[in-house]
Amino acid sequence: MKDLTDLEIQILEIEERLRPLATRPVKTDDPNWMTRLAQCPHPLDEAGVRSATLSLLEQLINDYQKCTEDVRRAMRELFVRYSAFSWAATLPDAPTTDESFRQHLVLFSMIDQGKDYRDAILALHDLCKEAAAAGVNTRPILRQVAQLSSGENKYGVGSTRGLLLDVAN
Repeated sequence: MKDLTDLEIQILEIEERLRPLATRPVKTDDPNWMTRLAQCPHPLDEAGVRSATLSLLEQLINDYQKCTEDVRRAMRELFVRYSAFSWAATLPDAPTTDESFRQHLVLFSMIDQGKDYRDAILALHDLCKEAAAAGVNTRPILRQVAQLSSGENKYGVGSTRGLLLDVAN
């Protein structure tokens, strides 16, 4: 595993490129704003950081599954501290295989419900629905990733670990 400081420096570099996009206002008074928004390039492409972000996410996902709880907690904190990175950091593959579903769940665990638990719940259900439709046996993977996840009840509706276990049952 790379030193967490090295990973944080890489995240910070990407964060600085993404922050202007993440904080850019959306003109919702334009009647075509949804269409215009949908036509925008993905933020990773617009900022020119797709390759670096995907490489970094691969490293983070691998390390998160092998490290101690203290290191996982520190990694989750990076996703809080660098909110533009957290917002834009997405995986390219659909969760349609055991491994891609696991990667999505590990990223979900690292993001740890993000800024809005409601969005997190919807995203988790969408991931599970897509994986199940592809024939992925989601329950054991949900349980495995739950063991890596935070038990902190951040928003008063349950922890990330609890959300994963609820969906698994």
